[in-house]
Parts: sequence; structure tokens; C-alpha cells
Amino acid sequence: MIRFEGVSKRFPGAGRAAVEALDLVVPEGSVCALIGPSGCGKSTTLRMVNRLVEPDRGRVLVGGADVARGDPVLLRRRIGYVLQGVGLFPHRSVADNIATVPGLLGWTRARIADRVEAMLDLVGLDPAAYRHRRPHELSGGQRQRVGVARALAADPPILLMDEPFGAVDPVARDRLQVEIGAILRRLGKTVLIVTHDIDEAMRMGTRVVLMREGRIVQADTPERILAHPADADVAEFVGQDRALRRLALISAGTLAVPGAAPDAPTIASEASLRDALALLLATGGERLAITGDGSPAHLTLAAIRARAAQASD
Repeated sequence: MIRFEGVSKRFPGAGRAAVEALDLVVPEGSVCALIGPSGCGKSTTLRMVNRLVEPDRGRVLVGGADVARGDPVLLRRRIGYVLQGVGLFPHRSVADNIATVPGLLGWTRARIADRVEAMLDLVGLDPAAYRHRRPHELSGGQRQRVGVARALAADPPILLMDEPFGAVDPVARDRLQVEIGAILRRLGKTVLIVTHDIDEAMRMGTRVVLMREGRIVQADTPERILAHPADADVAEFVGQDRALRRLALISAGTLAVPGAAPDAPTIASEASLRDALALLLATGGERLAITGDGSPAHLTLAAIRARAAQASD
């Protein structure tokens, strides 16, 4: 668990505090997304967890311990960190990059080799094809996957992600958000992610914290923030298409009904209702065949429309 207790930070020469009297709890095993306009304090908040930024007042606790009372180097080895642009060592192979923290912790070569292979498998990269490559031989999405693998290599309980997919092209970014988000939820890590992308926050976060001028404006589940913005500024920030964004939080399988749909386009059960709606509008169909749940099932356009109407209430 991560806890901020009355945390404030003002940088020299700044007209106001970057973070002001922040109280926030990130429960163990949750994915908390910090989002807000540029300069709202979200990255400063994240960097106070691993002491890249020191608070002026208040405490940051990790697992109940005040991070200011320990060795910052040891602290950082227990916290995974993924940042925009990845920051891989260009002269090292993929395997050596992933092995960075396990090596610093004194793991044996055999244990490190096993862990590198497991991490590459975890993030969807074939170890035989990628372990010996250098970062410049990878695509942006592949580099980001390696960055996540490196951050998770020593099995830290906490993962910090600072605009992790900001440098990746939109198609790869959407896929990474879904795949990496699913991995983190499956592993049960406590994750604090900073993003400027509202869809990313809603897609990855089990809890979303909106910040403005160093303070929390609203903190809640993605569904409740989209349904009940705290004020007009929050409503504007999350966008006028809140109903569609809420559809993106619901899987297609949720509204599926039994029965085959011969000749209908197909979509995976875990795909979102927004993706299903887009496919139906693109094909001009009235229903989709749902795959991945075993028994034949289908989803109708009418069911999606009805759910969208509920989402806009």
C-alpha cells in the first residue's frame, strides 16, 4: 500500500506549490491512475514515492514505512519504475537490460536467466528472438514491453509508471494499455500510473485520481467519475463523450446472449462494448458473434444502444 499524508512540495521560484496538502491511499493490489492538466502535480506526486522528489511537508509511506527514513537506493530497488521513452541502456542487450536489478540484488546467473525468459514471455516477446537484440533493433512498442519486463524483473510489490506509453504510436498504445493492464491486474501489483490520456486512465486504472493545481479534485472508480463528474471542469476534462467512454469499460461478453449468429462479424468476449459498437457501425450489421466464451453467443446493436442510454443518464 502507498499512503500520502499531508504531502506538499514547492519547487524554488515557483508561484505555487506543485503538490499541496495531498492525502491519498493507493490500496495494495490496485492500479491508481493520476491524471490532470499539465502542471497539476501528478508526476511530482509519483516521484515522491521513490524519492526522486523529496516532499517539503508530510509523509509518504510504502507498506507502512516512511520512505524518508530509509536508504533511497534500497527503496528504488524494491519499486519498479517505467517511464516515457523507456530509458533502456542502448549498449546492453534486451536480456541484460531486464537483468539490471536482479544483478544488483546479487541473484545467481541461472536465476537471472530464468527470470529474463519468464519476463519476456510475460510481456509477449519470444525470448529466443529478442533476448540478444539491442534497443535500437526494437519498435517503440517492443521497447516499452522490455521496459515493463525490466521493471518487474525483481518482482517488486510496487510499480510506478510515468507516462509509460506516451512515446508509442496510437495503435500500439491502445494494445499495450489493454495487454499490460491485464498483466498488472493478474500479478496483483500495486501500481501508480501518471498519464495525460483520459482513455488510458479509464482503461488501466481500478481507481482514477484527477488533480488540479496540486490538489485532488476527484478520486473514484472510472465508472463513477464518468457517471458523476465532481464539477464542470472535471466534466469538461473527461469529455462530452462520457457515455462512449463508459462503454469502453464494459466487455462485450457482459451483454452477450446465448445463440449463434451465422454470418455475423465476430468479436472477442473480452473486447469492449465501444469496440463492438464501432465494428457494428463499420459493417452496418445488427449483431455480432461473440468468441472466447465456449458456447455460441451473440451481441445485438439494440443491447449496446440500451446500455449507452443508461450510461448517459
